[in-house]
Amino acid sequence: MKTGKLERVGDSGRRLAGYGLVALLAAFTYFYGLDSPHIPKNGDEYPYAHITRLTAESGRLLPLQSELPGVRNTKPPLLFWQGIASTGWGRRWTLWHLRAPSVVHTLLTALLVFLLGSRLSGRPETGLVAGLSFLAFFSTYRYGRPFLTNPPEVFWLFLPFFAFLYWPKATAASRFVFPILAGVAIGIGLLYKSFALVVPAGIGLAGLYVHSRDDRSVPFLARDSWKLLITLSISLALFGSWFLLDPDPGAVWREFVLGENVGKFDLPGGYLPRLLWGTSSLWSFALGYPLNAGLLFFPVVALFVLAWRCRAELRDGERGLWIWVLTLFLVFAVPSQRSSRYLLPAMPALAVLLALGWRRIPRWVFALSLLVSGAAIAALAFLSLRLQQAVPGPPLYPAAYGALLAGAGMLVLTGLCVPALTRPVVPGAVLLCYLSFAVFLRPFDGPLGRYDADAQRQVQGREVWVPVDFIGKEEGYRFLLPGAHVRAYRENRDTRAADLLAQYPLVVVRRPLRDGAAEAGRVVGQRLDLRGRQTVREIREILRGNVLEHLFVREQLIEARAGAAGLR
Repeated sequence: MKTGKLERVGDSGRRLAGYGLVALLAAFTYFYGLDSPHIPKNGDEYPYAHITRLTAESGRLLPLQSELPGVRNTKPPLLFWQGIASTGWGRRWTLWHLRAPSVVHTLLTALLVFLLGSRLSGRPETGLVAGLSFLAFFSTYRYGRPFLTNPPEVFWLFLPFFAFLYWPKATAASRFVFPILAGVAIGIGLLYKSFALVVPAGIGLAGLYVHSRDDRSVPFLARDSWKLLITLSISLALFGSWFLLDPDPGAVWREFVLGENVGKFDLPGGYLPRLLWGTSSLWSFALGYPLNAGLLFFPVVALFVLAWRCRAELRDGERGLWIWVLTLFLVFAVPSQRSSRYLLPAMPALAVLLALGWRRIPRWVFALSLLVSGAAIAALAFLSLRLQQAVPGPPLYPAAYGALLAGAGMLVLTGLCVPALTRPVVPGAVLLCYLSFAVFLRPFDGPLGRYDADAQRQVQGREVWVPVDFIGKEEGYRFLLPGAHVRAYRENRDTRAADLLAQYPLVVVRRPLRDGAAEAGRVVGQRLDLRGRQTVREIREILRGNVLEHLFVREQLIEARAGAAGLR
């Protein structure tokens, strides 16, 4: 027995060491390529950067500034103040400086997930699985790195629930300390995102209080309801400070409260049709949690099934986590606009639940995640070869990139072939997929993906017209063409360069990768880029292997020849 016990201890130690190495890989992966314009993100990043830059240039924190029509008080000011601080009032205007605080918030959230998983299970290994699962969720990688409201929102809203479940007796009995600190944390979250988050936060905390009273509502109303009132009052008071500090509180009310929040209940198409059909339907929203999990889609689906089957056997900590997960879903199922992005604050809780149920989920479910990860690695290898064939010259990728793809593939095969390793290798395999994708993007971020110094010098102080397919996207060109006066035109893929030059003397044109020289004008500079927002037809073409025409593009900065500008 002693020998068997020592072997189990040794196995546990090796798993802990392995997960520790994966944790270092995760931290490296989240910071790697953080300055890339092409990282997975949401289109809101550039409007937020635009507001931050203009507000910093104004020399005042309020009112927020914007040149985009209808986009100014689109979010509370804390994100923009964070960007002003991290860039030194715009003096260090880089994507890395804007995004670094987002990664810090995300890694701090992962730390909370690790601590809570360790406490609820009594095993550091489970805590590591929880933290790594959170970082392996695609929603965390996509929304937890860019300059968006989501990383701080997730951290500050999860913090009170972490404290309540980590110290359940102390927080439930606390008369003032926890209610006040929870109100401050939630209030900071509101100042990043919206006052509307007070609804799920309040309902979720109420659920935890009721659960701590053995699911009896009368003791909660008598002993805890006033504590919750303190918490919510403090959080709303913090959010209300925006109205007190802003010189134009009326604009805040019109643009943010009425436009950004109340408007989500009255969208075109009618409430009932949007509830039952389309991308904002309840059925689509129901897939929000597994879709947020990305490559962990199948384990998360299995987790929901197991939780329902074994709901009578759930422990107190698990019940508390499910309260938060279900509260967010139910609250955000009410507005007409439903998005899996609204469920992000519950993803830390879902990661802890996944780690607690890790051993109960069948092995074949994790094998499915490994198969999809392997397919992603193979797709990256295929795209890399096609890109190298299309771009003559020296190798686009170093040998280390090939070794990375091979190592990731070997890890996937190991997990599929060795049953004892299937579960342990899943977080590492998913994170290696993310890192491989980031390295795949490096040619688009290096010299081939940027305008050279001569092109940047020629456009200094000049008006340059750039294509956009999303509001505020032109802000990204300020990082590519610093010093230029960037203006936007709506991109139409069928428009010829000659037609654009008839309107704009200096214009950026996006062309298929196989196209050669410009059909009109003088090419000032060019770069390699990725095309986004493909149509359904183009996606079908890409899946058939026709990637050069629809995924990779050659972007040219073209100047009208003498006399052509006069046609404008």
